[in-house]
Amino acid sequence: MDHLWFAYPLLSASLLLIVDLVLWQWMHPRLLRRKLVLRLVLFVMFSMALLDGGLSPLYPVPMDWSVPRHVLGTILTITWWLFGARTLTVLAVVVMEPRIGGKGHLLQDVMGAIIFLVAAVAAAGYVLDLPVKGLLATSGAVAIIFGLAVQSTLGDVFSGIVLNATKPFRVDDWIRVDDIEGKVIEIDWRSTHLLTSEGSMAVIPNAMAAKTRIVNFSRPDHFHSVTLSIELPTRLRPSVVLDSLDKALLGCRELLAQPKPSAVVVKSGLRSVEYEVTGYVKSRDRRSAVRNQLFDLIHRQLASTETRMDQLRPATRQSAVLNTVGALRMLSDDDRAQLEQHMRLAAYSAKDVVLAEGVIPDALYIVESGVISVAIQRPEGWLEVGRMGPGELLGETGFVDGTPTVGRFCAYTDCMVYRIEKADLEPWLEAHPELIGALAGLAKFRAKARAAMLETKPVIVDPSGFLGWLRKSVTRFQVNRDQGPTDKMS
Repeated sequence: MDHLWFAYPLLSASLLLIVDLVLWQWMHPRLLRRKLVLRLVLFVMFSMALLDGGLSPLYPVPMDWSVPRHVLGTILTITWWLFGARTLTVLAVVVMEPRIGGKGHLLQDVMGAIIFLVAAVAAAGYVLDLPVKGLLATSGAVAIIFGLAVQSTLGDVFSGIVLNATKPFRVDDWIRVDDIEGKVIEIDWRSTHLLTSEGSMAVIPNAMAAKTRIVNFSRPDHFHSVTLSIELPTRLRPSVVLDSLDKALLGCRELLAQPKPSAVVVKSGLRSVEYEVTGYVKSRDRRSAVRNQLFDLIHRQLASTETRMDQLRPATRQSAVLNTVGALRMLSDDDRAQLEQHMRLAAYSAKDVVLAEGVIPDALYIVESGVISVAIQRPEGWLEVGRMGPGELLGETGFVDGTPTVGRFCAYTDCMVYRIEKADLEPWLEAHPELIGALAGLAKFRAKARAAMLETKPVIVDPSGFLGWLRKSVTRFQVNRDQGPTDKMS
């Protein structure tokens, strides 16, 4: 080598080791690929410095060297094996990270331990010229004694390897192991750490997790169940109750269409009948919010069909509807009694248009029963932005600012809707300015929700890896095969 900085190769090699340690600690952990490239370059330069100094990792240090130089050469040659093992370990981490994720390090640690063990044995055999066979035999006996001493710990370690290989759960999955339920935070050598719903940390030995029953609530990850149990008096006809429950399920827009939500009778007693309602959502984090929404929808549907006989019934059917509308509760009893005379009931079948898009509402609509779907026109077709149930209002923009509707209101199920003409409602709007304020607040809230809905763009998942390549190859093959006969005929 003619490079000036290799004039003292052993000192240059030592300097390269210091530079590697400093840069590895200084660079951010997220820059793993850059750190790998830098370490490969430094490792090649370190190897060149050793060869330039007359050292080879495959042979012992020459005996005719002085004692300080011999010791430094021996240390640098052994370090070469460890340096190479560390570089190979980092390379394995970079290769394995896209496949196993960056949070589960157990397999990476096991592979790194094996690589360093091989490097240590090689250094002892080539550099120190030790009898490797005798060393391995002695190490085997020590390993047997050590294994018997830490048998339970080794069982946890190997169980952890099995869990990482079979992947019954991963980090961030919500699981139940035996009677412990929580979110997987970490999987280390000995145990799996779960964060329970109470906020405490549960540490489960890997051997226990490998032997017991595991329920993974996060798999499959495209839907999660929401189940409610409702107990109602036996005097309520089950068919009417089930119809109300089905409408409540249809009124919850966050429930998936497939698997289809259902409502069934679980058991019947002398005084009550128990019903079970089941639906599915995309995200497990939305289960609590959807449960609360379902309870509210079920209550409103049961009240609208007059199945809640244990409640105090209003005097008339119209007053029962007005009681469910929050914006009209500010009216006095006398005002409500007069307003009831102007309410006209209309029935709509499923898919009937209640209020078309682009028209200025000339009446206020109040949903008595059923579900109404709200959709807006998009280039790709109609996009549903919400669903409405009993007690909700339509056509408030015609009273607030006289603007036309931006969506189409269509009956999703059979619906009963009350209509109040604008001319009939104007006296109450003039006498109660707070009523027009409530309608304006409702219109503003819906406009904001609609804008947020339109800004949300679906995430397109691009399949990668071997399965993605195989799927694309099969699709390309099928397309070419389907086009073959057409090309020949033409």
